[in-house]
Amino acid sequence: MAYRLNPVMDAVTPPPIAEAQGWLAERVDDGRPLLDLAQAVPSDPPPEGLRRHLARTVSEPAGHGYTPILGRADLRAAVARHMADQYAGEVAAENVAITAGCNQAFCYAVDAVAGPGDEVILPVPYYFNHQMWLEMQGIRPVHLPCDMDAGACPDPAQAEALIGPGSRAIVLVTPNNPTGAVYPPEVIDAFFELAKRHDLALIVDETYKDFLPSDRAPHGLLARSDWPKALIQLYSFSKTYSLTGHRLGAMLAHPDTLGAVAKMADCVAICPPVGAQAAGLYALSHLQAHRRRRRVQMAERVDALRAAFAARPECGYALVSAGAYFAYLRHPFDGVDAHEVARTLVRRHGVLALPGDMFGPGQGAYLRLAFANLQADAFPDLTARLQESAEARTCA
Repeated sequence: MAYRLNPVMDAVTPPPIAEAQGWLAERVDDGRPLLDLAQAVPSDPPPEGLRRHLARTVSEPAGHGYTPILGRADLRAAVARHMADQYAGEVAAENVAITAGCNQAFCYAVDAVAGPGDEVILPVPYYFNHQMWLEMQGIRPVHLPCDMDAGACPDPAQAEALIGPGSRAIVLVTPNNPTGAVYPPEVIDAFFELAKRHDLALIVDETYKDFLPSDRAPHGLLARSDWPKALIQLYSFSKTYSLTGHRLGAMLAHPDTLGAVAKMADCVAICPPVGAQAAGLYALSHLQAHRRRRRVQMAERVDALRAAFAARPECGYALVSAGAYFAYLRHPFDGVDAHEVARTLVRRHGVLALPGDMFGPGQGAYLRLAFANLQADAFPDLTARLQESAEARTCA
């Protein structure tokens, strides 16, 4: 081609999930089913009532036009009620924007508060799409290492030492992708105070909030009258209601922030997907019991995963943390890059996992498992295959 590509894109990492899925072509077929732990995909389809509602929506002539830029008014109000109820706080519809997925909500949130040359503090290991977006925007990610021997949780005091003149925001993901770690409420509160003290935005991605160990509020920020001064909270409908392909997310923020978001949304998408918005409103209005069942289901899977590792300590892989959809493992091969370990796992043992170095510097000793699409009875097979891989490398 004759035209020049944007050189910024050359420096951005290619999509990691697609890279890992490309390794499947190397797999030796030994008759065992693939254990696909690469992507956070729900194991169940959307509830039948939700599917019927979607079908009715797309069959109606009115179900195909534009909606307001920040989403349907009734859906924004429903999200506000849902958040206010769960967090015992004050959230108004004017604090809510509906987006085409939580990834888009993050992109809008970052671009609303930071621009080229600015800095955003990003805990490591990070969700790779967050790193990728910051790089594309010319925003410098300032990495905050988490202590992997202490719950994989970021330290507010260490974060404060990283704040400089160019700092604009701090990002937290809890429950965390990739580690599954659930940050304690007091840690989240401390980050809020830190952000407010330094006039920064605290962007809290709670894509997996519906899979916490209990249904209690994960933090007390929305119960504070001053939350809009620093907090931008993100949410996704995708995992709880199995709507991943429909792309529906939400953002809670100060109305002035959402005014900036509306300018971007009008240029990028004009409005969130119409069918997805109808699905989200139905879900919040009718699927409270389903949401509770999904939370219990995933908590049971986390317990089953922990039990499988406890029952096979000789597997060689150490479980660092687990929660929501994810587990983070330390592999047993000193000096071997996680990419090599991950490719060998899928090639020889039928386990597709992501290497830790996809989630930031210093993560070459780790692997991420996204286990939501496995039933609990598959975890003993998983740990058996991990042990098989460890023994094969030891005997080589």
